[in-house]
Amino acid sequence: MENKVIVILGPTASGKSEMAVKLAKKFNGEIISADSRQVYRGMDIGTGKITQKEMRGIPHHLLDVASPKKVFTVIDFKKRAEKAIKDIIKRGKISIICGGTGFYIQAITGGISIPEVKPNWKLRKQLEKKTAEQLFKMLKKLDPKRSKTIDAKNPRRLIRAIELAQSLGHFPRTTLGKSKGSPWKFLQIGINLPKKELEKKIEKKVKKMIKSGLIEETKNLKKSGLTWKRIYELGFEYKYPAMFLRGKISPGERGKKEMLEKIILGNYQYAKRQMTWFSAKGGFASGGKKDPKTKWIENYGEAQKLVRKFL
Repeated sequence: MENKVIVILGPTASGKSEMAVKLAKKFNGEIISADSRQVYRGMDIGTGKITQKEMRGIPHHLLDVASPKKVFTVIDFKKRAEKAIKDIIKRGKISIICGGTGFYIQAITGGISIPEVKPNWKLRKQLEKKTAEQLFKMLKKLDPKRSKTIDAKNPRRLIRAIELAQSLGHFPRTTLGKSKGSPWKFLQIGINLPKKELEKKIEKKVKKMIKSGLIEETKNLKKSGLTWKRIYELGFEYKYPAMFLRGKISPGERGKKEMLEKIILGNYQYAKRQMTWFSAKGGFASGGKKDPKTKWIENYGEAQKLVRKFL
């Protein structure tokens, strides 16, 4: 079992964290979060970060490890995740990577090329003047494949993708099989819920965020020194509450309803992009080929059988 790592992946609100905790309880595991926003401190409600109670005593790694004032890169994640895996194995436990950021998971499991392309500040300054829509059109021309999986409304990611595309000619490509030089074998389990069920879960999740104090959390991010621009970059769960606070959308209850609808829609669209990245339709494969590594399931019982067989 020393060289075996379990991966739980799937779209937002599919129940990845709960399943990972159950598996960790059953098979003596610890969890490594693979979520590009849960690494940031002070972003609990908007990212759906697991609570201490929900952890049920299972250690979780790579949560709250960075300030939202700084950009946490996939290279940062890869270094920290590999260190955590080694540490968990050393203590005789099973590593369970859990998350919905496909690029993070791919950095550990799929042989992805992560080039050390330095920021082009002159180019970034020019691109920052453009809208997300204009940036997306640019990326689509430069790298059509990357445009299918990126968050089309996230300027920071669009700018970086354009930067890489101009430098390399394309976004870093993936390869099937084990990561180059990786000492570990991976079992990738994907949660694939029926569309209607997933949509209900997304709606419930977003309503809970608003009720739990998402607007106040957004306000606290601003008080901590983040610019409104940076808050917008942190995703639509923060962008729309920020717009509400700034009076950029309708005030009062009408504005809250508009904000809720926009966040729910954003989550629907994000879930589609996630499945484009790592579903059975596209998978962690280049050229649109099906990825044979991911085992798609709908419930915990199926996952437990797969893990028992793998270990």
